[in-house]
Amino acid sequence: MARNNSLAATPNRLRQLRAFCQAAQTGSISKAAERLCVSQPSVSLLIKALEKDLGVLLFDRRGPRIDLTAAGQVLLETSLPLVEGMDHLPEVFAARLGEVGQGALDLAAGESTILYLLPDYVKRFSERYPNVKLHMHNVTGRDGLKMLRAGEVDFAVGSMIDVPDDMSYHPIFTYEPMLITSLDHPLARKKKVTLEEVAPCGLILPPRHLSTWQIVDLVFHQHGLSYHVVLEAGGWEVIKKFVELGLGVSIVTSICLTGQEKLAAIPLSEYFPRRTYGVVMRKGKFLSPQACSFLELMDPDFPRDPDGARARSQAGSRIADAVEGRVDFTGHDRSLP
Repeated sequence: MARNNSLAATPNRLRQLRAFCQAAQTGSISKAAERLCVSQPSVSLLIKALEKDLGVLLFDRRGPRIDLTAAGQVLLETSLPLVEGMDHLPEVFAARLGEVGQGALDLAAGESTILYLLPDYVKRFSERYPNVKLHMHNVTGRDGLKMLRAGEVDFAVGSMIDVPDDMSYHPIFTYEPMLITSLDHPLARKKKVTLEEVAPCGLILPPRHLSTWQIVDLVFHQHGLSYHVVLEAGGWEVIKKFVELGLGVSIVTSICLTGQEKLAAIPLSEYFPRRTYGVVMRKGKFLSPQACSFLELMDPDFPRDPDGARARSQAGSRIADAVEGRVDFTGHDRSLP
């Protein structure tokens, strides 16, 4: 296809770019048409006209499946912030006038993050901006990344050990690994325990296919220790309840401990990695005024351009290198690939 050096904007340029971006994000002409509330032929014609104007192929077409070409990827990275900026123009204009009271905010997080970390920030945001429609999507890490890439959420809140190339991660909170026991357990009165003391205790862990089990297994084997699991249970609240009943002990992240539990909690940072939680965003994502306002509640120093804000703790990296599937928005666990 011959390259056209005349790239002056046409009256349909924004419509063309919007159709292209939606098709690129969803990987489907039909889904793009649904999002834009137009027909499939209309989306196809807009994209073909854009390809003709730019003199490049933007998609490899294999029946209903479409994949971005190298040129298409460059255009997506270039045009998506522009399209998102235009789509949010009324909100940005209102914000510049000192009004952030309208619009919508979509964020993705796991159940535990929603339960333990976000309530205070949601309450403060809702009180400050009662007319902003806030939608929290309860998702796994894999689904959260999919929603970020598809532009379905403004950002995600959770924990990341390894950051995909197309994402940025801004850690805000750090939580400690803790051993939890019932109040009458032999270890309950200790302020410090060794892994050798924990090894003989029956462990209550999430299901075997989840990453917590693999990290526990890795750490015990690194120290040449055996262990035994007395119960598999999903969800921190369930695990805490069974530990309270004295059915075993568990190793959790301190994010789930409110101080109201009838449990003893003993730090295990000497053996297990600390866990950071923060904001995950797609690189180049336009931040709406609503998103900025929420993020600044969580962290007053939150960078407006956080693409370079990647972080992983030294302790976490030692564990991460041995564990696959390193994305965790659940605040607890994620299924491994």
